[in-house]
Amino acid sequence: MARVHNFNPGPCTLPYSALQKCQSDFLDYGGSGMSIVESSHRSKEYDAIHNDAQKLLRELLGIPANYHVLFLGGGASLQFAMVPMNFIPKGGSADYIITGSWAKKAFKEATIIQKSRIAASSEAQKFNTIPEAEALDQDPLAAYIHLTSNNTISGTEWQSYPDFGPTPVVADMSSDILSRKIDVSKFSLIYAGAQKNLGPAGVTVVIVKDEFAAQANSGLPTMLAYKTHIDNNSLFNTPPVFSIYLMKLVLEWVKEEGGLDVIEQKNRQKAETLYQAIDGSDGFYRGTAEVSSRSWMNATFRLPTEEQEQQFISEAKSNGLIGLKGHRSVGGIRVSMYNAMPLDGVEKLVEFMQDFSKKNQ
Repeated sequence: MARVHNFNPGPCTLPYSALQKCQSDFLDYGGSGMSIVESSHRSKEYDAIHNDAQKLLRELLGIPANYHVLFLGGGASLQFAMVPMNFIPKGGSADYIITGSWAKKAFKEATIIQKSRIAASSEAQKFNTIPEAEALDQDPLAAYIHLTSNNTISGTEWQSYPDFGPTPVVADMSSDILSRKIDVSKFSLIYAGAQKNLGPAGVTVVIVKDEFAAQANSGLPTMLAYKTHIDNNSLFNTPPVFSIYLMKLVLEWVKEEGGLDVIEQKNRQKAETLYQAIDGSDGFYRGTAEVSSRSWMNATFRLPTEEQEQQFISEAKSNGLIGLKGHRSVGGIRVSMYNAMPLDGVEKLVEFMQDFSKKNQ
């Protein structure tokens, strides 16, 4: 079987060794005589998977003991509503930093629940930059401030996080969690759909501080209250068993690679390799994000014409380089370089880019 280099923005490429392990275990997990997708979520086999995945996440991200790790369904999109439902008190409000389409969607959901306001936005700049700290207009009474750490459509990413003061910080880290080291203690709640760096679609990780969780509103629908899932170790209802199992295999791979020290170094090298090719193309390739806000995970750029972009995508696919079409809302080219994308995949793309530009200048 010929494997392609998969640059899709999500679901993403996964470590080949994790896929092989999944394949070998699929029909008979751990000698149980059944597949893990057939196993009860109350079984000892799944119990070990569930708890091991939590432990690995804690270890790799350095999650402090006073945080809960939850595995939920509904994707990050459900978190857009769950966060304000749980944490904006009646008559209160929350602040949102708008840096892309997903941040806008999170803000829209929050306004349905309670009053919310925009503390900063880069929409006027077509989301090509991350707002400067001095541009923030924070409400000191806000229940929390919400940000999106990486923006898959516009190709921007927070390179560092400002000091938001005593206001609790909530972050959607769906597309760059586990790509570099972060200080979890700076955040009151982190959520992330798994389908970028953590595993397949179907499970959402929520990391929530005990003190913040204790402030949650009461009287919510059972499944939409974080307390339900905290009290039941994410087992109140049947969790996405297979997605959590494969996520555990991916987390094991990250640990075997050397943890986030090594992963961060590799991601930096991949991003630098690609951006050097873009910047060194004499304008044939034009990055769409400001240099200071460029994402390591999703690099976005344009070619001189849309016709050339379509040709680029088609010829790249013929060379085993797939998933390079930019989001339908913005067009262009998007290169997603999540953890499991090897450096040699980016190098092959760069080689193709250089060859393409020579032929089409």
